[in-house]
Amino acid sequence: MEGQNGNQEKKRKVVLMIAEIGQFALILALLAAFVQATLPMVGAHQGNRAWMATARPAALVQFGLVAVAFGCLTQAYVTSDFSVLNVVQNSHTAKPMLYKISGVWGNHEGSLLLWVLILALFGSAVALFGTNLPPGLRARVLGVQAMIAAGFYLFMLLTSNPFERIFPVPINGRDLNPLLQDPGLAFHPPMLYLGYVGFSMAFSFAIAALIEGRVDAAWARWVRPWTLAAWCFLTAGITLGSWWAYYELGWGGWWFWDPVENASFMPWLAGTALLHSSTVVEKRDTLKGWTILLAIVTFSLSLLGTFLVRSGVLTSVHAFATDPARGVFILGLLIIVIGGSLALFAWRGPALVSTGLFQPISREGALLFNNLGMTTAAAAVLLGTLYPLLLDAIGGGKVSVGAPFFNAVFIPLMVPMIVAMAVGPLLSWKRADLKPALSRLWAAGGVTIVAMIAVWAVTTGGPFMGVVGAGLAVWLFMGTMSELAGRIRLFQGPLSESLRRLSHTPRAAWGMTVAHLGLAVTIAGMTGAGAWKVESIQAMKPGDTVTVAGYDFAFDGARSGTGPNYSILSGTFRVIRDGQLVTMLFPEKRVYDVSQRPTTEAAIHTTFLGDLYAVIGDEDDDGSYVTRIYFNPLVGWMWAGVLIMVFGGVLSLSDRRHRVGAPKKRGAGLAQAA
Repeated sequence: MEGQNGNQEKKRKVVLMIAEIGQFALILALLAAFVQATLPMVGAHQGNRAWMATARPAALVQFGLVAVAFGCLTQAYVTSDFSVLNVVQNSHTAKPMLYKISGVWGNHEGSLLLWVLILALFGSAVALFGTNLPPGLRARVLGVQAMIAAGFYLFMLLTSNPFERIFPVPINGRDLNPLLQDPGLAFHPPMLYLGYVGFSMAFSFAIAALIEGRVDAAWARWVRPWTLAAWCFLTAGITLGSWWAYYELGWGGWWFWDPVENASFMPWLAGTALLHSSTVVEKRDTLKGWTILLAIVTFSLSLLGTFLVRSGVLTSVHAFATDPARGVFILGLLIIVIGGSLALFAWRGPALVSTGLFQPISREGALLFNNLGMTTAAAAVLLGTLYPLLLDAIGGGKVSVGAPFFNAVFIPLMVPMIVAMAVGPLLSWKRADLKPALSRLWAAGGVTIVAMIAVWAVTTGGPFMGVVGAGLAVWLFMGTMSELAGRIRLFQGPLSESLRRLSHTPRAAWGMTVAHLGLAVTIAGMTGAGAWKVESIQAMKPGDTVTVAGYDFAFDGARSGTGPNYSILSGTFRVIRDGQLVTMLFPEKRVYDVSQRPTTEAAIHTTFLGDLYAVIGDEDDDGSYVTRIYFNPLVGWMWAGVLIMVFGGVLSLSDRRHRVGAPKKRGAGLAQAA
């Protein structure tokens, strides 16, 4: 009996020490980052292979230590260890296990720990799988990664310690923000961070290249898969957040130009431009300086998003920190990273000489036009996001920049770029003639005109931008298919020859085709949901019926219930069309037990042509309920299109050339062996 009591006491002490183990692991990770940031960089400068070789074990040790720290914080959440302040502020014993785990990163301190965990993960991946990299380049890349990590470790340990204790220990916690207790948003931050932090690899490769003073096709081949992986993760993360806002907030929309939404959208635009420009460096040995600058800008925008969310300058469901000290620290880190990298680019960038020359009408020219469109759009979003903050900071008063501004600026920038996307792949490298390329698109142009006329007729004349959006979607889709047909020489010879060419098409080329087709489907969905959405807001009593877009929504009343940690008000709608029952919708309004904060759970029925969308609100004194009914045309196409785009990125990433990297020269290999 005494032995059992002794074992239980030992287990209790170990549990109580979990937070200290996690904090100690963070301190050791900081020390490992300092070693990784100094010895390999000095060794690369002096040509000392032994010092350069320390980058690999240091990166692996750092990842192991951060993983231990993250595991300790997760253990504290799972066991509801309310001696840890972070757990008290963001968890509760009644919370389902999924949200106990997602609560680890559903707050300021935990999300930073997730950030450095992913940063260390990417560094360890380079250490393990970057064996084909030159030793000097690998040492410098891992050194830059460690410098970034060291800044975030210091930020956590000095201002945002996730393992801070609280005494006396509360009986229970304050619970996680109810809006974050959702499966979609549980996985949204990790996916988003894999994109944000993934672009740090492109940044580290860019800084390493500037230090070495060399950017070539091999460098582009090495940096492209990391950029492509980050782009896929960021695309999926943004989509998860958009989908969550669509069904959780009950506003019937999928994008609101919220400043925090913009914070993730800006690096996506710059990262998309980086993907295309790195192709030009690899294929034609040109646009070197521009590609390096894009790598710096893309990660800088990721850091800017971190500053906006965690500095307290924004108020949003996404925004965590409100402590000015944290904002000042992040701002200082932002200035050091962005200012230092741009200063290095100004010093070393002019030495990056491009040997490839090209005419404006060429595939290089088309990709450069794509880059200009993407970066200009990112700059416009940046201006609209920061202008109200800057004006308020200098005492100019509070202004609001919303959807009308962004739509008026962003959409006109995208229209010519999308038009050019169908033409660019048909142009040859270095020099091309526009007339033959356009002649291959006559069928695509004809189908586009017919589609626009049909849309104009079906929608009885408008809105005009809806017709334009539909035309752009058809133009891009048909143009992409025309490029694929030309690549396999369809109808230009035997069908067997075309099928043979199709089967031998590289996965990277397939990825481009699939991604462009996905974008066309996405544009169609955005156009339908934005141009022809039908909305009806009213108070309804049981037995009332409202007609929206030809569907009759019959309200059968509402009932109360309980969930795991909330109470429910659930409405019932029968959706009828032409006398036939289409579906039943059960929207909910939840009030969480601990915080007493309400959330909305929209009821959605997806069809090929659009979503039937219902929301229920509070009950009035006369027994009626405020209801919102929407018909969102083609919105499902948008989600499907984005998934197709991500699949295209993954397909391109699976190309063997990305897995093996750039080939080593035989002479160099023999010399190294000697």
